Amino acid sequence: MMNKTHPVRFDTVLVANRGEIAVRVMKTLRAMGIRSVAVYSDADAQARHVREADIAVRLGPAPARESYLAIDKVVDAAVRTGAQAVHPGYGFLSENAAFAAALEDAGIVFLGPPTKAIEIMGDKIAAKNTVSAFGVPVVPGIARPGLTDAELIDAAAEVGYPVLVKPSAGGGGKGMRRVDRPDELPAALASARREAAAAFGDDTLFLERFVTRPRHIEVQVLADQFGNVLHLGERECSLQRRHQKVIEESPSPLLDAKTRARIGAAACNTARSVDYVGAGTVEFIVSADRPDEFFFMEMNTRLQVEHPVTELVTGVDLVECQVRVASGQKLAVAQHDIRMVGHAIEARVYAEDPGRGFLPTGGTVLALDEPEGDGVRVDSGLAVGTVVGSDYDPMLSKIVAHGADRTAALAKLDRALADTVLLGVTANIEFLRFLLADADVAAGRLDTGLLDRRVGDFTPVAVADPEFIAAAAYHWLRRWPSAPADPWAVPSGWRVGDPAPTALRLAAGDRTEHVYLTGAPDAARVRVGNGESRPLTAALTPDGLTLTLDGVRRAYRVAEAGDLLWVASRSGAALLREVAEADVRGGAEHVGDAEIRSPMPGSVIAVPVASGAAVAAGAPIVVVEAMKMEHSLTAPVAGTVELLVEPGAQVRLDQVLARIVAATEPNGAQTSETIEREGTST
Repeated sequence: MMNKTHPVRFDTVLVANRGEIAVRVMKTLRAMGIRSVAVYSDADAQARHVREADIAVRLGPAPARESYLAIDKVVDAAVRTGAQAVHPGYGFLSENAAFAAALEDAGIVFLGPPTKAIEIMGDKIAAKNTVSAFGVPVVPGIARPGLTDAELIDAAAEVGYPVLVKPSAGGGGKGMRRVDRPDELPAALASARREAAAAFGDDTLFLERFVTRPRHIEVQVLADQFGNVLHLGERECSLQRRHQKVIEESPSPLLDAKTRARIGAAACNTARSVDYVGAGTVEFIVSADRPDEFFFMEMNTRLQVEHPVTELVTGVDLVECQVRVASGQKLAVAQHDIRMVGHAIEARVYAEDPGRGFLPTGGTVLALDEPEGDGVRVDSGLAVGTVVGSDYDPMLSKIVAHGADRTAALAKLDRALADTVLLGVTANIEFLRFLLADADVAAGRLDTGLLDRRVGDFTPVAVADPEFIAAAAYHWLRRWPSAPADPWAVPSGWRVGDPAPTALRLAAGDRTEHVYLTGAPDAARVRVGNGESRPLTAALTPDGLTLTLDGVRRAYRVAEAGDLLWVASRSGAALLREVAEADVRGGAEHVGDAEIRSPMPGSVIAVPVASGAAVAAGAPIVVVEAMKMEHSLTAPVAGTVELLVEPGAQVRLDQVLARIVAATEPNGAQTSETIEREGTST
């Protein structure tokens, strides 16, 4: 691809990003003998990308606008450390034309495309008009600046229903509306303009025909400073939840060789239309019903999150190519030299809880095992001790598998996910395995709505007796003295009469149980709730415990933080909480009293009621913000509020934020209304 023996003119490169992409870029820089500079906010002072860099520069407080998005601070860090170039990663400033211009003014090379390309492709209307002039097919529609509602309504009849209303600025699905009938269009335009103005500061709209059973297929392109443009095949990115990609693969199971060549050529023409330089991605929409027909959607003028699948099937290091192209080197191969070998699939690991409506989660990584082996790659920003907070995007890592064919890659990815242990932070790993097991996913029958249709079918595996027993046994074993002691102090339950078992009360999800243990670790008895007493042997290990229950030996990884306990095995991770005994106070005034707990770590941004106020069931009590989302927590029952937090407080997962002393007739259930806030999606 590039002449790897030819030296580059950079000895120091600043990586203007964080998390897994910063770690991944630094890995290539290290292999090339280039010194890496990390930048960080206060929230990331101990982050893995900071520890792995040669130099690290503090930018400022946790909010991105005061750190990672502060152009002057990033440019100053590059100047002070002697960086000749800056790699932007993705998100943050990666497609910011002002940032690229500021670097140029400072005499620093931007490892991305020219400012002109960023500006044109950042405006969806300008992008469509530009690529159309180069013969790239675009979705039928109307797209020009300043279109009024009346003009859009008139054009819709000619475009043909259903139509898609889209904002010219921004992405991530904000401001996008599907309209099936003419009478629905005026209201859709009004709401789309409001949302686009709030999210992007620009309410410009355009109109496209809605493609039925759409598939999202994108093409990786690479261009040098001498006008040479290549494509490195396509990636299928149709498995998305609310327009956010979750699983990506290369090549697409939809395209044949002829269509692959045509869509690749269209992607190269897209790059030529803006004199593109560097690595970029051209995104197309393809109908599952008409796989030979594709339309330009947009161009991402940066490295994509899913670039590893292309690297695995082509053997090309895209970050190295970015560095060498920016250093003035020519592409050393022709299009016919590019070969795609085998199949690669990537799964994004997010800090979110699919069992609770995909609420963002967080916490401190207490234990971590990331998969290894032939054909398995992990791009990760995690390490034991990493604090996953609520300030940034919830993506933690990417697990990628490469196999001889798609079936082999799917199986390898599922095994890799099963081998992943992440304790201390709830993640979507179980949901990813659920998706891989879906019959349509396995067969390659994909479209962009598939994942959202399947979400309702997902039910987290219920925490079973063995996990309750493992959690209780872990606590129980830690109470045993390491040396001979007073037999009355040993928690064996021995008494002159009947044994007095050690009892622990644990909760997981909607289930709360007492677990009773008696005897010695090598010959114990255990009972869950009112169930039967069962023989048990158990022993602590360096990272958890082993236990034999009903003749079956099980090994568990265990980690704890406060009253929370994570128990993991090959079948997944369970989160349990040690809970106090139930309140035995008498009196009807206490029936139905309830606690309001934070469903995620975050910041309290509002408390709409005063402590001592009488509220109805469903009344908003506390508003928590986490990872670009607001969550309004409401009263589970009618009663009197006791507030335990104030605005500005940082709160933990499951922290008690308020209590409601119930009225005499309790009703309702705690709910959380979620409002997505403006943010950058990738």
